[in-house]
Amino acid sequence: MMDLQVRGELGTIEARAKHGVSWGPELAALDQSVFPMFGHLLPYADTVFNSRQVATLLAEVPRLPPGVVTDEFARELLELGQTVLNGQHLYLWFLGD
Repeated sequence: MMDLQVRGELGTIEARAKHGVSWGPELAALDQSVFPMFGHLLPYADTVFNSRQVATLLAEVPRLPPGVVTDEFARELLELGQTVLNGQHLYLWFLGD
């Protein structure tokens, strides 16, 4: 299970998702040329996105094939991503197992 957090420049947790995303074949099989940001996620490592990368990531969410992420996770991802975009010196963290 990968968790999602918004962290500040010094690593302080500013917000977190209640739902995680499970690493499964649907997520692993995403075409990186079509989903470049989701294609960089790793199941056993942390992945950090800055605000410019978050903007690209959020544009990918509505195009995800069904079953890649749950509706709850997609909603939280969009909300937390918007938090990063609206703030300063914030980063979106995917925390791998």
